[in-house]
Amino acid sequence: MRLAGFPRFPLTTLPTPLTRARNLERALGPGCPRIYIKRDDLTGIAFGGNKARKLEYVLADAIRNGSTAVVTEGSVQSNHARLTAAAATLAGLKVVLVLDARHGAEVEGNLFLDRLMGVDVRIVPEAPARAEAVAAVIEELRSAGEVPYAIPTGASMPLGAIGYVAFVLELTKQLFEIGETPGRLYFASGSGGTHSGIVVGARAFSAPFVPVGVSDGDPAAAMREKWLPLLRATAELIGLDATFDGDDFVIEDRFYGKGYGEPTADGLDAIRLLARTEAVFLEPVYTGKAMAALLAHIREGSFAADESVVFLHTGGGPSLFAFRDELVGP
Repeated sequence: MRLAGFPRFPLTTLPTPLTRARNLERALGPGCPRIYIKRDDLTGIAFGGNKARKLEYVLADAIRNGSTAVVTEGSVQSNHARLTAAAATLAGLKVVLVLDARHGAEVEGNLFLDRLMGVDVRIVPEAPARAEAVAAVIEELRSAGEVPYAIPTGASMPLGAIGYVAFVLELTKQLFEIGETPGRLYFASGSGGTHSGIVVGARAFSAPFVPVGVSDGDPAAAMREKWLPLLRATAELIGLDATFDGDDFVIEDRFYGKGYGEPTADGLDAIRLLARTEAVFLEPVYTGKAMAALLAHIREGSFAADESVVFLHTGGGPSLFAFRDELVGP
């Protein structure tokens, strides 16, 4: 494999901690497996999050290609947009964020941090309007003499996904050091880059766990069909000689509720439980739903008491402040 040969622009503080959630285990009662939390909310830049691992490779490519500006898109509370703004700021590049206001555009959470960094934010009313706006911004930048570099939502491109191929090697080393061989790794799945990288990494490094992605807003069948080209391209990029199909994506899609960005009662309960047992802060869009799935599986008896499981905390803390009323009241 060619993983080590890809240049990285340093953004992260690695390895991120792998911690045992003993208070949570006690709260769940007898029969609970050993629960570990992989703290990628602590990647070390701009309140952390999983996108930082991806952006190390993507920003290095932008710099190598002589880019002077980056353009990306997402929702108003996009964790990816916040981290892209921070990464580009550190790299000395201009950044334009195209964000949709389908759930409102209050200047709080991630959008507050985007504004605080002083980056160029363009807000459109709905998600479908983002593509046209991004194309217009790229043309605008070119006309002004800039060299723009477009980053898709979530940095979900093969070059970004290899950040999570490398993540699997990091996690397997940590698990070896503590003598654990968990059967499953749970995490939130949205734009596919993190999930694709983990699936490729699990195959490449013979990881003991099955990656279990929890959908943030779409049916599993649609996600598999959309992401399969990304999965295969990621494997090809690093030179992994392996065959993949849609079944390699294990996706739990019973917990996304009304859709992306819409909190669920189970997700809010999971956020409160983690805050009150482990002082770990999840959020309603991604990690709260992913933890709700893991908790439900534990309560349904999917694990034996002598098993272990890992939950990947992909970050998103700043967006939590946009959901204050839903969590603690006005």
